[in-house]
Amino acid sequence: MAVIYPFRGIRYNLEVVGDLSAVVTQPYDRIGPKEEEEYKRRSPYNIVRVIGGKVPPEDDSEYRRRAETFRKWLEEGVLIEDPEPGIYAYWQRFEWDGREYTRKGFVALIDLQKSGVKAHERTLKGPKEDRLKLLRATEANFGHIFLLYRDPSLKASNAISDAVSGKPAEMRAVDDFGNEHLLWRITDPAVIEAAKETLAPLQAYIADGHHRFETARIFMEECFRKGWKPVPPETFTSRMVTLVNTEEPGLVIRPIHRIVHSLPGFDYGKFLKDLEDEFRVEPLKSLDEARERLHAGLGKEHVFVFYSGGEFHAAVLKDEGAIERLVPGEKPLEWKRLDVAILHAAIFERLLGIDAEALAKQIYVDYTPYADKVIEAVDQGKAQLGVLLNPTRVEDVLAVADAGERMPQKSTDFYPKLLTGLVAMRMRIEKP
Repeated sequence: MAVIYPFRGIRYNLEVVGDLSAVVTQPYDRIGPKEEEEYKRRSPYNIVRVIGGKVPPEDDSEYRRRAETFRKWLEEGVLIEDPEPGIYAYWQRFEWDGREYTRKGFVALIDLQKSGVKAHERTLKGPKEDRLKLLRATEANFGHIFLLYRDPSLKASNAISDAVSGKPAEMRAVDDFGNEHLLWRITDPAVIEAAKETLAPLQAYIADGHHRFETARIFMEECFRKGWKPVPPETFTSRMVTLVNTEEPGLVIRPIHRIVHSLPGFDYGKFLKDLEDEFRVEPLKSLDEARERLHAGLGKEHVFVFYSGGEFHAAVLKDEGAIERLVPGEKPLEWKRLDVAILHAAIFERLLGIDAEALAKQIYVDYTPYADKVIEAVDQGKAQLGVLLNPTRVEDVLAVADAGERMPQKSTDFYPKLLTGLVAMRMRIEKP
């Protein structure tokens, strides 16, 4: 079950900051040192001054300074807390692969104690420590946890869409990639109740934000150990999330293509011949034909496109029953059936000698969602082999999570990312 609450969100005062696009950012883990400096240049009120980037500060006192900035902005009216609880419709309008989409979701708090939330990615110690230090200092949520739920009835989706239909967005920003982000506050009790009733019996799944979600749970346990008491709903037993129905047509996962380089003695002809033992190899004439071949096989067969020496070839797994043999180990079949799992085990490791350790260290393989960049890298001699894949399907992500497993490395790229700075949550805590 997923227990959610409306909350009093904290938002930028547009009369003070002006253009919202100048103060919002990508999620912290997409902010390198160069991006952090650019965000700071855009505005003295950019939220990066509070959340930082993916490189932790060398001095832990920086977290205290960030918290002081947050509190100062609240005191000076740069940030304003909404007067009554609500949920927030959050729409993203974007283009991908020549098509226009609108991904519709809503922002609410989720109860960390009462809700069932499943993950699909493994987390790392470093990012969790960094986010925990920020959480301790600020006692606030800034970045979103991107959650999925399955509701074919569209009850909550329709109620929220109807509530904002024809109304101009209260908050609008354009991100670094030209995507439009729109936010509306909804306080109508009937709409809020429809959202709560819809989510109550459902399982929630993390699409993005695994480190921040685990950090929220760690912080909650710390608070209880200190004898602190939560003051709901904006408190340490809840976490701000954005929920998106998997039935929404705007839910896009981009493919993550592979660029293979630095392999000693790589021979494309030999590679194709070796593939023929387990795969049906088909010559293709162009990138357009390669894209068409991938699309034709999506959800129907395991197909990969390889590019080297100006030539495209599709490789299609001959026998679905061979997966258990080609992808050895104790993983569940839901995991082994993933295109990425088959590529890594049956092709990279078995034929090219690129094992899991090499993948983790990114010794021989780089990644991009853009097919043309794969081709460019090979044509320019920067890579030996390009590998184009289909995107991982949402149903496969959920199946792996339901099986209690984590996805292989570089399996999903939910697009676009949820912006930080559209709305935040400040905790109420009773301390002895």
